[in-house]
This record gives sequence, C-alpha cells and structure tokens, in this order.
Amino acid sequence: MKLLRAIALRAGKSVGVILAIVALNFLLIRLAPGDPAAVMAGQAGVADEIFMKQLREQFGLDEPIWQQFIFYVGNVLQGDLGYSYRQGMSVANLIAERLPATLLLTGTAFLFALLAGIVLGSIAAAKAGKMPDLVVSILSLVFYATPLFWIGMMSILLFSVWLGWFPAFGMITVGANLRGWDYVLDVAHHLVLPAFTLGLFYMTVYSRMTRASMLEVRDMDFVRTARAKGLAPSIILRRHMLRNAILPVITLAGIQAGQLVGGAILTETVFSWPGIGRLAFDALVQRDYQVLMGVFLITSIMVVVFNILTDLLYRVVDPRIGAGA
Repeated sequence: MKLLRAIALRAGKSVGVILAIVALNFLLIRLAPGDPAAVMAGQAGVADEIFMKQLREQFGLDEPIWQQFIFYVGNVLQGDLGYSYRQGMSVANLIAERLPATLLLTGTAFLFALLAGIVLGSIAAAKAGKMPDLVVSILSLVFYATPLFWIGMMSILLFSVWLGWFPAFGMITVGANLRGWDYVLDVAHHLVLPAFTLGLFYMTVYSRMTRASMLEVRDMDFVRTARAKGLAPSIILRRHMLRNAILPVITLAGIQAGQLVGGAILTETVFSWPGIGRLAFDALVQRDYQVLMGVFLITSIMVVVFNILTDLLYRVVDPRIGAGA
C-alpha cells in the first residue's frame, strides 16, 4: 500500500514537471528569431505569402498566444508533435521509428557501464592500495577525461579497420536481408562498439563511486561484527559492504540514465546509428525545429520516467526507505 502511494505521489509530481517541459517546449519555437511560419515555409522550400498564411491557419499561429498554447498542449496530448517538412512526415512517426534503436543502444550501454563499474569498483576497494586498485584508478581517470567521439573513432580504427572484428557503421548489414536469430546476431554485432563507447565514460564514474562508497563502509560497526563472526571475506564484501555502498551508485545511475540520450547524439553520429540522437543532430544541421522540439520533449519525459524507476529501485535495494515513506 505504501509503495502504491509512493508511486502515485511521484507520478503526480512528474505530471507537473512534464507540463512545465511542454510549456518550455512551446516557448522555444516562439523565442526563435523570425516568424515560425516563415521558418516552416523555408523548411518546405516554399516561402510565398499564400503558403505562409495557410501555415499560420493550420497551426493556429494567427490566434492569440494563450490559444496557441492550448492548441499545442492539445496536440501533444493527442500524440501530435508537429510535422517535419524536411523529412516529409510527422515528428511522432519519425521519433517512433528511431526510438527503439536509441533505447537498445542506451540500455545496453547503461547495463554494461553499471555492471562493469560496480565489479571494477568492488575489486579496487577489496584491493585498496594494491596493484589492481592502481590499475582501475588510472584507467578510470584516463577514460573519464577522454572525449566520447575520440574513443569512438579510435575504436573504429582499431577494431574495425585494423582488426576487422566489428562493423564500423550502421545497425544492420545493408542488403543482407537477414531474419530471425541471424538478424538478432547481426544487430548485436553492430551494437558492440557504440555501446562500449557510450558506456565507457559512465563505467569509470560508477567504478570510482563504488570504490569510494565501499571504503567508507568497510570500517563501520556492522562490517567489524561480520569479521568478528568469522564470515568469509567474499561474503562480507558482497552481502554487507556492497549492499550498503551501492545506494549512492544507484542514485547517480538514475540521474545519468536519462543523460545517456545526450551522449548518444555523439555516439550515434560517429557510428551512424539510426536513433533519435542522430535524428536530433540532423535536425539541428537542417534547422528542423519541429523535430528538435519533439526530441527534446520525448527525452525529457524519459528522464522523468528514469527518476521514478530509480526511486522504486531504492525501495527494493533498501526496504527501510519504503518503511519510512
């Protein structure tokens, strides 16, 4: 019952946040220089006065600003995010086509970063001051300071051009017409390099956070009690230290889960991955404002959803939070 109440409370707050995002999204196009109808007419390649008048009537731009806002919110609630004259289709359909590819990439990168970061951080904490700790710390600092696009290009150069282990670009082999498991394996083969590149930066953050949290709890009373009982070091590390040290890592991971989409813009561009990150980059170059607004809205909603999921995961990892809610 308390869990359902907590979910309802978070969902209610999230509705307010999403409405604020919708309002900000509406203001973005209104704050852009020039007439929005002229911008859309330029995207369509037709800039005569009759066509712009039709656009103003179609999108309600000839109405007062408050009516335009109501019109925009009503369209968003119906799933209408506008029309891309550059692409010749609705923004909602464009994003729906590209979103699964982005979720696949960011989800894989997130799981890789979180699992690998926790494992490496645990090893560094267990071997604090020794060679494994030094190696993990040095690699973490190096990859944290290295730009994502450079790691991506070097990965292509090493693993695709020189070694030929993985494809350099795209999501599938063009013209292969694969089906079933062959298609799944082909996508997974293309996924390795972009997911590794995107997840590497976040992996270093999680490894450092895990190490610091575990070193903070290793001298606490409950850990000393576990040692005094004669429990095996691996059990103490896994059941006592890691479980109590992982909460800050979950907090950070929940905040950064939505930010992965921002990092995916660079990664998808380098690897020609057909997701909404690449779509946003192309829209920025082409000044396709309707697409940019749609991507901004969808990614903002994704951040809100990830924050709610993080709160729920908190209650699973530490039941004391749910008990006190």
